[in-house]
Formats: sequence, structure tokens, C-alpha cells
Amino acid sequence: MTGTRQVRPDASSRSTLGKAADENFPVAPFFLPRAWRDDLMAVYGFARLVDDIGDGDLAPGAADARHLGVPPERADDRLAMLDAFETDLRRVFAPVDGPPRHPLLRALVPTVERCGLTPEPFLGLVAANRQDQLVGRYETYDDLVAYCELSANPVGRLVLGITGTATPERIRRSDEICTALQIVEHLQDVAEDLARDRIYLPAEDLKRFHVTEDDLARPTAGASVRALIAFEAERARALLDAGAPLVGSVHGRLRLLLAGFTAGGYAALDAIAAAGFDVLPGPPKADRPSLMRRAGAVLLAARREG
Repeated sequence: MTGTRQVRPDASSRSTLGKAADENFPVAPFFLPRAWRDDLMAVYGFARLVDDIGDGDLAPGAADARHLGVPPERADDRLAMLDAFETDLRRVFAPVDGPPRHPLLRALVPTVERCGLTPEPFLGLVAANRQDQLVGRYETYDDLVAYCELSANPVGRLVLGITGTATPERIRRSDEICTALQIVEHLQDVAEDLARDRIYLPAEDLKRFHVTEDDLARPTAGASVRALIAFEAERARALLDAGAPLVGSVHGRLRLLLAGFTAGGYAALDAIAAAGFDVLPGPPKADRPSLMRRAGAVLLAARREG
């Protein structure tokens, strides 16, 4: 079988994987079986790298471009990089002209083979980042949810695939949690996204709350922006509430993992609320005690449901 040999990450890959510590949720916590941790980190490496390409946040030195066969002088061409990345991704599933060339994609091969993963979730994440280069505004909430179907929901589906627990109902609830987590991240990153000429707050809601793009560019949020953020935060909380029974539908260490994901969303929403819904000075972040309290509450609710 291809890809069974361990792949040693280079410096740029180590930099990408190191960003796991900054996420709102634990990526591959210590209590999971080693095989799951390895597989989750392999998927995280893929997802983080494609996001970094889409955001222009790659490690300096153009190492990623060289791995993907893109001339270093075109390393800043995000669409070219995403096209080359997708081509290399397809080698994970059909290595007709050899194995993947990027170390993080080579590291993904054993996970795909061991877990029987399909290309669709991975291609969805690439498509989301390609869309980010072409679409900077979303007219309706439904438009934003459709984007989350590409940018977030594949991650939850991959977790279920890695752990062998996918069912239609679990996928539906996982999608609700992942969409919520994506919306929460957008709320935290309003100022950062605007600097990239992206606004993930639906235009129909901006109009409803009488918020302009100039309002979003201010150092601190006025009353109308705070009301808008509170409205979107409540939407995300409702999605988390709808998806949370996923945690009670599984057992053992997987329950702990999914509780961590869900609690990360709740704790981030708590941090946004604690900031008075003023997200413009910088992303409100949950502290560890808040995350642990939320994880305990999610697990208690799961135990009651089970």
C-alpha cells in the first residue's frame, strides 16, 4: 500500500501543524487513541494548510509553493496555489503520476487508506478557499450557511469518518455544530476579515441593524454593531444547541472529543458576550477555565440524554 511509511514534516509543515494550539477547540487531545490522534492531526494539517493558502498566511520562504510545483515568484497567487494544491490532493486518492508532493498531503495518505475516506470533504475545503478569493460578501444568511457547508461541515464529517461513527443523523448534527463554529469564528474575526476585504455578516442583516462597512472598520463597536453581533451569536448558539445531542449519541473517548469541540463554540460565544459583543478591537477568546466549565456542562447533558 502507498503512504504507509512515516512522513517527516519539514519546517513549513511543522509551522502549519503548530497552529493547532491556537484553535477554539482541541484538535487531537491526549486522551484519544494514538491512531485517532495521528489521523486527526493529518486531517488538521491538510485543513490548516489549505486555509493558510487561501488567507495568504503561508510560512515565508515559498517552501509550500516549491512542494506543489508552483514557481516561488507565484507563491502569492492564491488561486494558482489552490489549483496546484487540489492537483496534489487528488494524488492522495489516485496517485497516477506518483504520490503527493507536499509532505502534509503525503502524511494524509495513511489516514485516507486506513479510514476509507473519500475525496469530497477535502475538495469541499479547497472549494471554500477558492470561493474566498472570488466572493467577499454574502447577501443572505442562507448564502453564508451554504458557504459553511464547504468551509466547515467537511471537518466534522471527517472526524466521524476517522472514528467510524458516521450515520445520517450524526452527520446532520455534526453539520449544525460545524456551521455554528464557523459562524463563531467569523464573529471573532470581523476586523481581521475586513482587512482582507471579506465580510461574513450577511448583507441583509447589516441593513436590518443599520450597520455600514465603515461601522465595522471602527476601533470599537457602536450600539448597532453590538446588536448585530449579538443577533448572529444567538443564531450560532441555536445551532450548537441543535447539534449538541451528537455528543450523547457516541461513547467513550469520542464523546470527550466532541464535547470539546462543542464546548469550544459555547465558550467562544461566552467570551464574545463578556466583551459586550464588541469584537472590533480583536477576537474575544475563551480562557481554559471557561472551556472546561462548558465541556463539563456538555458532558452532563449528554449523560442525561444517554
